[in-house]
Amino acid sequence: MGTTTLRGYNSRGYFGIGVHCPKTESNVGTLWRSAYQLGASFVFTIEKRYKQQASDTLKTWKHIPLFHYDTFEDFYTHMPHDCQLIGIETGYTLITSFTHREREILLLGAEDHGLPNHIMWRCHALVTLPSINTDSYNVAVAGSLAMFHRYLTKAQGE
Repeated sequence: MGTTTLRGYNSRGYFGIGVHCPKTESNVGTLWRSAYQLGASFVFTIEKRYKQQASDTLKTWKHIPLFHYDTFEDFYTHMPHDCQLIGIETGYTLITSFTHREREILLLGAEDHGLPNHIMWRCHALVTLPSINTDSYNVAVAGSLAMFHRYLTKAQGE
């Protein structure tokens, strides 16, 4: 399948995406691949629980780094200057009405328990993905949808 890009895509700024306490390596690999495809600058995990990453068929590690942080505090201390932390969690502002930041980090919670309160309190914004039946998405799918929303809104000049 060929590559399709949007003309006029506003690539100013950067973004990263990560998961707090990811449970499976396949979700990290899928998210990593989507991050590469949708222009993320980096991917990260905090307090990883998985053993290894096995689903990276594009050898994404050659194109976009994956960082690991032992704790949320370690991650937060090393966030880039003037970068907004955007939590993706159920029950908050719909992402469809959210204006993405020029420099942002999208943070997802674990597959089985989401983002803890102490982390949500440190986010600059919290957004929710719309759904029809249930508000729970697979973590890699949720991250891919959030990145795709950023891609579309930046391409349209927000």
